[in-house]
Formats: sequence, C-alpha cells, structure tokens
Amino acid sequence: MEPFKVFPLYDVNIVRGNATRIYDDQGKEYLDLYGGHAVISVGHTHPYFVQKVTEQLNKMGFYSNSVINKLQLELADKLGKMSGYEDYSLFLINSGAEANENALKLASFHNGRRKVVAISHAFHGRTTGAVRVTDNPKIVAPINEAFPVEYVPMNDIDAMKKALAGNDVCAFIIEGVQGVGGIRIPTTEYFQAVREECTKTGTILIADEIQSGYGRTGKFFAHQHFDVKPDLITVAKGIANGIPMGGLLISPMFEAVFGQLGTTFGGNQLACAGAIAVLDIMKAEKLVENAAKIGDYLMDKLNLMKGQYGIVDVRGLGLMIGIEFDKPIAELRKRLIFEQKTFTGASGQTVLRLLPPLCLTKSDADLFLTRFNTLLSEK
Repeated sequence: MEPFKVFPLYDVNIVRGNATRIYDDQGKEYLDLYGGHAVISVGHTHPYFVQKVTEQLNKMGFYSNSVINKLQLELADKLGKMSGYEDYSLFLINSGAEANENALKLASFHNGRRKVVAISHAFHGRTTGAVRVTDNPKIVAPINEAFPVEYVPMNDIDAMKKALAGNDVCAFIIEGVQGVGGIRIPTTEYFQAVREECTKTGTILIADEIQSGYGRTGKFFAHQHFDVKPDLITVAKGIANGIPMGGLLISPMFEAVFGQLGTTFGGNQLACAGAIAVLDIMKAEKLVENAAKIGDYLMDKLNLMKGQYGIVDVRGLGLMIGIEFDKPIAELRKRLIFEQKTFTGASGQTVLRLLPPLCLTKSDADLFLTRFNTLLSEK
C-alpha cells in the first residue's frame, strides 16, 4: 500500500525545522516562506512550544470531552483576551473545514434557513458543506450539492445587497483575506456594508479566518482591519503550530443546545497544550506586531519590483502576501526551492504566495529578497 496521490510532490524530503528554516534528509537548509501553508505560526520547533507539548504528552495526550478539560478553559480565556473576543464562546474541533462546517450548521440552526452567499473565488475547505461554499466546480461532487449557494464578486456592494434582499439567506461567509483566491482583500466599505446588510436581513455573518487569522495580517484577525464584528469566526492552521486543531468563535447571540455540535478529538489535551503555548509565545515575542512590521517592509520592497520581471501586482496584509505575475509561476516556485533553497506557496497559476512563520526577521526577509531578485534577474 502507498499514499493516495492528491498533490504533485516536489522531490525533497523535509525532516527537520528550526524557526524559519527547514532541512531535508541530505542536510540542505531552506528558508521557509510558506510555513507549511500558513500553519507554522511561531516557528518550527520553538523551544517553549516543544517543552509544553512534551510535558503534556508525558501526562496525557487525549481523553474524551465527556469530562472537564481545564486546558480548554485556559485556551478559551487566553484566546478571548488576545483576540478581543472575551464575550464569545469557543468550540474546538480538528480542522478549518470542520470549523466552517460547524459554523454553517450553527447558523442554520439559529435562523432556520438554507441558502448561503459566498464570495467568488472563495475557498472554505474540502468537506461537504465547506466544498459547497467554495467557488471551484472541480472539487464539488454531486453529493456536495445539498443546499443553495450564490457567489457574489468581492467588493461589489450592489451584488451583495441583491443576494441578501430576499431575507432568506442563512449565512454570508467571507474570508478575512482570500488565500487560495489570490490574496484578494475586501475593502473597509465593503466589509462594513456586508455587516450592516447581514444585521438588517437576519443573515449570520461568518468570517473565515482560517488562513488570515492568528496574527498573520498584523492584527489578530484580518477582519479587525475593517472594524467589523462577525457573528461566527472560524480558525485553524496557525492555532497550534502544526498540531491538528480548529476552532469556532461564537457570539453571545447563540445559545448552546446539547447535541447540536459535537466532536471526538476536538479540544484534546495535547492540541490544547500546543495552542496555549502558541498564544504565550505570540504575546511574549509580540509576533502580531512583528507580522505587521516585517510584512510592511516586504511589501515596500516588493512594490518597487512591480513592472519588472513580469510582476503585475503585489497584494497583502502583514505576512500574507501575493505577488502576481503575467505568466504561470510553477517553474519559478520549483527553481526557488532547488536553486535558491526557498519555499513559497501559490494561488492559482500566476500568484506567488508568501505565508512565512510570524517570527520572520528583517534579515530573513532580506535573504528572500536577495534570492528572489537573483533568480528573476537571471537570463
């Protein structure tokens, strides 16, 4: 038996990491500007993170949610204080897709509606409901077509108002910043108009912060750049620095009803220990502020390259940056890995995506810029 092939693989076996560096089985060092797809928030093998996870594993890795788990209470308290959502509740699960599934379900329980409005080019996950609200027909199987969905263009206020006008929409789901969609950023005017219209029509506003949350954009959540407060907020990826975990932040307007939501592995002791350590490190090392500072530095430098080397646009907030080219970038990414020893991500065919650990330093950023310039300037 061998693994089922779902992604094309680069011929490199990564076996070790440290902060913003990863190493293959031949001992070669790479700069990680990808963070394992925005998952590595506080850096690879951070000593405090390793210590806390190891200590917990030596005590107990897992027991079911049928008993009190004080680590969940500690995590909820710290997350509420750091994010500014102390009055919200926290439901812990295992992944971003699962967070979005439960957000959609909770919204429908609350208002009894079925229709969902999502943004064009959105990506919300690969499970049944999450796929349904993801704007990619290639990954929608017939079984996923269980409820009506309407896609509207980002930043088109008139289209959004028209979609919500019937007062029959269960939820409006929007990413704080579109990741897979190409690092597309909503305007403040648009996000605030969405909030106002959702309130007016009884539509639940879900902010998908799975990739854009946890300090990545220079604020704890990306939607906080736009001065809005969603009804439900979904998180995952950076929440536990690589230990599978997801979460749903639930506003006080929702009442808990036993049996509506549930999970076996969600909020287990090991994952909670990792997630608590992440928040401790983020606070102690001011990583949200660092994401804003180093992200601005990178954006300033990259913007100087627009109009050169086929770069047509640079977009981003904090350490969530997209560099759009006028041609496919698959070969460029491959050359960055094997010639310049640098990992990056991609959005679609033409956008190079940077999602580094939030501990990225100015010298790391300069090293990337040097390697990037070197590769692009080669004839």
